[in-house]
Amino acid sequence: MQPMQLFNLAFRQNEWLAQRQSVISSNIANANTPGYKAKDIESFDAVMRQSVPMAVTDPQHLAPADIGTALQNGGSSEAEVLVSGNDVNLEQEFLKSNDVMRSYTMNTQIMKTFDRMLQSVTKA
Repeated sequence: MQPMQLFNLAFRQNEWLAQRQSVISSNIANANTPGYKAKDIESFDAVMRQSVPMAVTDPQHLAPADIGTALQNGGSSEAEVLVSGNDVNLEQEFLKSNDVMRSYTMNTQIMKTFDRMLQSVTKA
């Protein structure tokens, strides 16, 4: 029997979300620290592209290069640098934190649904 890759993927995403939340928390905690530069971690998509290379198995599938251009979102990540040299924007950090919470909730709901499906199949 093949291992359940969905559980492994969900676990990896939850680990990434925990790391990102830790970095966001550090940014918020240092919002008044002179000279502190806000940090962020590499996106989960980029991490997955590095660890799991995509392959086109059907001519109608998107090629990996096409996916990168299709998923690009325009937005400026430039932060305002204050007189103290600090560039932490609390509004952006709270938005990032909300995004982490939303992603974690969605991940958990998908796993619960998958678990219920597995349970219903094994009971029958």
